[in-house]
Amino acid sequence: MADLTLLVFDKNYSSWSMRAGLALRLTGSPFEEIAYQTADAATQADLKRRSPSGLFPVLEHGDVRVWDSLAIIEYLNERFPSAGLWPADAAVRAKARAVSAEMHSGFPSIRQQMPMNIRARYPRFPRQPELVPQIERLQAIWRECREQNATSGPFLFGSFCGADCMYAPMVMRMRTYDVKLDPLSEAYAKAVEAHPAVADWVGQGRAEGYRNERYDLVIG
Repeated sequence: MADLTLLVFDKNYSSWSMRAGLALRLTGSPFEEIAYQTADAATQADLKRRSPSGLFPVLEHGDVRVWDSLAIIEYLNERFPSAGLWPADAAVRAKARAVSAEMHSGFPSIRQQMPMNIRARYPRFPRQPELVPQIERLQAIWRECREQNATSGPFLFGSFCGADCMYAPMVMRMRTYDVKLDPLSEAYAKAVEAHPAVADWVGQGRAEGYRNERYDLVIG
């Protein structure tokens, strides 16, 4: 039995769960993944027992519990240093952590108005003005990181790392809401979609039967 257990809410809708799930896949270590797809009383009671914050995701490793996706990435980096969850160079690693932290705390309008829904496609999604600068900032991060690391691989810092785990759900959102990306950002998005860990998560998300009307929008 694997001694790593990740509690997630839903692979189609839960962006924070996806971030932790991708990081765990990068370690190559065996793990158990438990998806909760209801918000009933029994689920809430179990979650409160296992998650200090009462939120997903939660990583359980023996007696250790880590909640919050970015903290999970940091913990896995310490436990599995050869997995490459952060770049080896100190300066590059600092930037990877900085853009990851910006993802962690920023882009509020994208989060609120463009919830992750891997299965859905909304080609006529109306974009409010406040979304524009945040989508531009998102692409600026992708372009800058790719330009600076163009010779070392197709991802933000060359190899797929914790920063890509943090931004992969944004790739899903750009697809769902039919955002036209600049060429460099589009190439990055395609590379993310093709990564085996992302393809595994997306395939499982598409196969889930759970539906949440809050996130399955009706676009007129």
